[in-house]
Amino acid sequence: MNMMKAYDPASAFRLWFDMVRMGCEAQFIIGMRLAGMMGFLPHASDENFRMVSEKGDAAREAITLALRAAARGRRADQVLSAALKPYSKRTRANAGRLSRFG
Repeated sequence: MNMMKAYDPASAFRLWFDMVRMGCEAQFIIGMRLAGMMGFLPHASDENFRMVSEKGDAAREAITLALRAAARGRRADQVLSAALKPYSKRTRANAGRLSRFG
């Protein structure tokens, strides 16, 4: 018996919306970090280190969650959604934190 849930058309829209939101937040973060590096905005002393180090942490977490979802037999959109969660969590946190500097 196939235990997989039927495809939910709204899940594709939610996934698309999450990716668009994350892309917009990433562009904002890049702009704020560049402005901080150029001295236009206050810039935390550890921001450059954070910018580099968080990528590896997010990648490891994303791979783990994607593999776990795939091993549980989730649909492709669910695997992708699981993989995006660590990045989404970080972009949302970074956008909120950096918006306080502006």
